[in-house]
Amino acid sequence: MYIDHVNLVVADMRAMIAFYCDVLGMRLARQVTISGPWIDEVTGLKDVTADVAFLEASCGPAIELLYYHRPQGSKAPGQDVPNTFGLRHLAFRVTDIEKVAAAIRAAGVPLASEIHSVPTAQVPFAQRQKRLVYFRDPEGNLLELCAYE
Repeated sequence: MYIDHVNLVVADMRAMIAFYCDVLGMRLARQVTISGPWIDEVTGLKDVTADVAFLEASCGPAIELLYYHRPQGSKAPGQDVPNTFGLRHLAFRVTDIEKVAAAIRAAGVPLASEIHSVPTAQVPFAQRQKRLVYFRDPEGNLLELCAYE
């Protein structure tokens, strides 16, 4: 078993596609509109109509962006806080974290901190050093760049 994709429900499809493709280098593989009894049953919602964008990375799972026309979605309070229960962030593994972080900054996206090394005494990574930094997409979803050196 492996992870096929991660789904993000979005408020602004165009801005999110632009961010994930233009800033993070993903590729828009396809866009579709979904509706009908099958998606109503799958989601437990009624009268669903949604746009879906499938984004592919050079390797690893895809990201599926979903914009609900009906019924409209909403953001749960506290969802942007790192210690809220549930899925908190997506991590993108890169080989040159300084270069990717610089490109993200150059695109006007602030990083949450400088790049940090994870103390190997606390979290060993098979004789390698993990380095990471957090940032957010245009809708506030927490993202991580990480490298193992």
